[in-house]
Amino acid sequence: MGLTVAVQMDPIEKINIAGDSTFALMLEAQARGHKLLYYTPDRLTMDSSRIVTTAAPVEVRDEVGNHVTIGDYARIDLANVDVVLLRQDPPFDLAYITTTHLLECIHPRTLVVNNPASVREAPEKIFVMQYPHLMPPTLLSRDRAEIEAFRAMHGDVVMKPLYGNGGAAVFKVSQKDPNFGSLFDLFSVTFREPWVIQRFLPQVVDGDKRIILVDGEFAGAVNRVPAENDIRSNMVRGGAAKETELTDREREICATIGPELKKRGLIFVGIDVIGGNLTEINVTSPTGLRAIQRLGGGNIAATIWDAIEAKRR
Repeated sequence: MGLTVAVQMDPIEKINIAGDSTFALMLEAQARGHKLLYYTPDRLTMDSSRIVTTAAPVEVRDEVGNHVTIGDYARIDLANVDVVLLRQDPPFDLAYITTTHLLECIHPRTLVVNNPASVREAPEKIFVMQYPHLMPPTLLSRDRAEIEAFRAMHGDVVMKPLYGNGGAAVFKVSQKDPNFGSLFDLFSVTFREPWVIQRFLPQVVDGDKRIILVDGEFAGAVNRVPAENDIRSNMVRGGAAKETELTDREREICATIGPELKKRGLIFVGIDVIGGNLTEINVTSPTGLRAIQRLGGGNIAATIWDAIEAKRR
């Protein structure tokens, strides 16, 4: 039986379909006969106790420049749809957090993927800190004395915003870097929250592995190799996608965190691993599906829909 699926995402006309995981999920849903409705987060409304939006039916095609046909918009009550895909990109700010509060009002009667309460309570760079034995040494702080003590102990570090995404504002800082003071001042006036300071992992030159877990189980992986003279492996920053297999250590990481992801209703999760070190657990709008399929790693969108459909039976 076909489901009615509402997709909360960024403007669909502007996406790069070659690498967009939301688009991959939409293609698979459509192939299964599910009805797709599309809306952007700014259209989400709380009317008394009802969560409504203005959404349009869409038809998607895997054709560059002709990938979507958008129908007429109409006001709908999200309690009357079967599934909502929470898929807008970060930043994970108050607007994003408000979205999770609103969608929590309809979940699980309407299945929201991922569970909005768990998305809110598991920020990618904080949730991961529950697994220090799987991680490189990491500090969350904006206190200069704490940061300088951490650098003195661990040498070269990576410094990045706690709620950043896509490799933006990620800096490698050497132990005696003359730019540290200026960078500290810049972060101080730019970000109110603590920052992530993490021991630099030189293995990043060999790649930053994105591993996908579906309902707590390993589903596929892609190795993202940074461009020359860059430490950022994100494909939007020039990283190259390479075929890969899991090491024993990476399987251990998946087995350790998988049960908690399942318990929290985090159906589609992307974790990042560098040299056997877990660095992030991405739950807001994970990516990597199209790159993995393109490299012969299977159709993970189908695996995700298998999991969703099982929960809707």
